[in-house]
Amino acid sequence: MSARRRRRRGARRTAALALYAWCGLVLLFLLLPLVVVFPISFSDSAYLQFPPPRYSLRWYHEFLADPNWTDAAWRSVKVACVAAVVATVLGTLLAFSLVRGDYPGKGLIEQFAMAPIALPSIVYSVGAYKLFSAFQLVGSWQGIAVAHAVHALPLVVLVVGSSLRTIDVATEMAAQGLGASWFTAVRRITLPQIRPALVSAAFIAFISSFDELVIAMFLGGVNVTLPKKMFDSILFEIDPTIAAVSVLQIALVVVVMLIVGRFGAGLRPAS
Repeated sequence: MSARRRRRRGARRTAALALYAWCGLVLLFLLLPLVVVFPISFSDSAYLQFPPPRYSLRWYHEFLADPNWTDAAWRSVKVACVAAVVATVLGTLLAFSLVRGDYPGKGLIEQFAMAPIALPSIVYSVGAYKLFSAFQLVGSWQGIAVAHAVHALPLVVLVVGSSLRTIDVATEMAAQGLGASWFTAVRRITLPQIRPALVSAAFIAFISSFDELVIAMFLGGVNVTLPKKMFDSILFEIDPTIAAVSVLQIALVVVVMLIVGRFGAGLRPAS
């Protein structure tokens, strides 16, 4: 029996090593484009060339000196911040309703709330264009922000709802039994406990908006966001500035994801 057990253990170890090796190869394949993008962004060449003949910060300077690029970047940050705030507030309220509420049609409302993330972006963008054109929001950054907020709403509901399910509702009831109103109990008891989830949801909504392209193509007009500007640059004129912008965008996403990972520990149920 011991020999058979050792063989099984060895087979499991071999299978685990094979799985890790395969996952490592897949991850390496997915990260290989970054190996090309980063050196190109520091190239002194006038066109995309790998490996670069010389290294410099030329294309980062070009990005910072070109108002078309900087305006698009700041507009994307502004749209993403507004979308993150709106999505976090509305998504948190909706998460409270779905987790704590008990009323007819709750399941239908939950499915409806998840619709933006389930639909293809092109379908959602066409519908948003038709609706927003009636309110004269097409071509304004406010329209893009609202559309991005609705698109990020399901992500906030999922993150905040998951955290709410780990909180014992008895703590709110105890606070109300001691004389606190429901609003005070939520503000003083529940919200501090789910603060990590709120921060994570806000950053996820920010990234979802900052990287979104299709909605901005339909609703942006002259208000070009950074992904739309990058798409136009690739479509009409390719130069290493696009690589520098890509590196800056990747760096921003990595920083935000590190912050999300830092606060994501609050999503685990308390032991």
